[in-house]
Amino acid sequence: MRARSDEVTTRFNHSAVRQRRQRPLWQNVIMTVVGFDLSTVFRTVAEAIPDNDILIWRDRRLTYAQMDARIDGVAHYLASRGLGCHTERNELAGHESGQDHIGLYLRNGNEYLEAMVAGYRARVAPFNVNYRYVEEELFYLLNDAGARALVYAGEFAPHVQAVSERLPNLEVLIQVADGSGNPLLPGAVDYESITATPPPDGEMPTPRGDDLYILYTGGTTGMPKGVLWRQHDIFMSAMGGRPFTGGPELTSYQDLTDQASAAAGLRSFLVLPPLMHGAAQWGVFNTISAGGWVAIPEDVTRFDADAILRLAARERVLSIPVVGDAMARPLVDAIEKSDYDLSGLMALTNGGAPLSPTVRDRLLAALPNLIIMDAVGASESGAQMTSIATKGAEVAAATFTPMADTTVVAADFSRVLQPGDGEGWLARRVFVPLGYLGDAQKTARTFPTIDGVRFSIPGDKARYLIDGRVELLGRDSVTINSGGEKIFAEEVERAIASHPCVYDVVVTGRPSERWGNEVVAIVQLAQGKTATDAELVEACRPHIAQYKIPKAFVRTDKVLRSPAGKADYRWAKALAAETVGS
Repeated sequence: MRARSDEVTTRFNHSAVRQRRQRPLWQNVIMTVVGFDLSTVFRTVAEAIPDNDILIWRDRRLTYAQMDARIDGVAHYLASRGLGCHTERNELAGHESGQDHIGLYLRNGNEYLEAMVAGYRARVAPFNVNYRYVEEELFYLLNDAGARALVYAGEFAPHVQAVSERLPNLEVLIQVADGSGNPLLPGAVDYESITATPPPDGEMPTPRGDDLYILYTGGTTGMPKGVLWRQHDIFMSAMGGRPFTGGPELTSYQDLTDQASAAAGLRSFLVLPPLMHGAAQWGVFNTISAGGWVAIPEDVTRFDADAILRLAARERVLSIPVVGDAMARPLVDAIEKSDYDLSGLMALTNGGAPLSPTVRDRLLAALPNLIIMDAVGASESGAQMTSIATKGAEVAAATFTPMADTTVVAADFSRVLQPGDGEGWLARRVFVPLGYLGDAQKTARTFPTIDGVRFSIPGDKARYLIDGRVELLGRDSVTINSGGEKIFAEEVERAIASHPCVYDVVVTGRPSERWGNEVVAIVQLAQGKTATDAELVEACRPHIAQYKIPKAFVRTDKVLRSPAGKADYRWAKALAAETVGS
């Protein structure tokens, strides 16, 4: 049973840290029960290795101490504007928030990480804003979140101005200069001007493990929803509290200090996915928890594979994350055509979208010492399963080793399945979210209680194998019911992607008089390559049953994906519908 927030005793004042630099942070914290909060996580590491680099971007090399001081300034500013926590967690239902919310409407950069941690330090809950949104989508998100503050890049100022008049609660605007030339909006402050803000009158609030971490879902199949996590739970689930691949979890800030000090500077992470995407945030915090550093490509507006690899070679980056073939394929194309010194690169991690066997094999052929880790997780579940591939090792498609608290539950939610019991819902227990912001009904559906245990069941179908591994079948929301048979889009996508001429693919359904719905593949072929429908069908036959093979293949110049690399199924469905009868 988790302790309530008022049962976690802390005697630590963030505003007084600078007067106590001679003592490590953990010695200033007395706890009856450890409840990790993300502000104190960052500061603990900053206290342990203050002079180590935390972030490299363009001409900026920030140490932990430098970034921690900048975070202080932004946190002080937020507190001085009256933002913070107004109702403690133990007084609220799972779908409710007692904190003010601050949107982060930014591309990747040091400001994203600083503003995020500053929000936690001021007990203001940051949330991610998709920078590709048009004005109406932006309005929906800021209104749904009840945002009182927004940190936004200058390039997005016109969008913010267009919606702000309809958002009377949006009181605090902080604009990040980005070379766009857009002037400060009326009432806005320049981000850099607040990074040295002194503490407000009185004491800064003390962050708690019960404070919120908010992550809005991608919204690729519906409107995005804000997932509410306790910071302690998301830290333990996905942000460094315990290793993805197993091992002892952190039980105290002393453990964190020891871990960061022992591994200081060894782990490095190249931030390719947008920080508005959960996987990127989780990867960064895992790196911080290990005393490591992150590098950001100079150009954050486009994916430049050669520039990314030059950065990886120059800084000898240890790990590169990708989101499926959309990122991995252009990287391997560039690796095969060049002689970049990637001898420092040990791991490529994939999550959020499948990595096709073709691309995986090409990566391992080009970099024989590389470890490729496929990870499965969701905004509603955190990290759940992993699969490791190395050169010469056989890897079963879409099959993973689950973490200890990941399992499969029956289709009717009646029980937890045992290995070998077959198909059900992929589920997570122990460290799970509180709920969806403002939506009690969806909270109850996604986070049911089974045999007295609360689970997270976001909607992925899975098969529990006899050896304890889990075969991921696919998201139920993009499952196609054709002639009474359920067909998982991701399974068909993997089969089509096995054809060497296929650069990218997304599978959806469209209305059919005969079948109700029929499977359609939206295919982007590699530049200069061709493949007939018959050839694509033949590529599918070894992998999927006949009834799952698409009834039509629609060619497109480019498969539309989110900045995080996730397929846009709404776009695919609309495109498929346009081709009926063609």
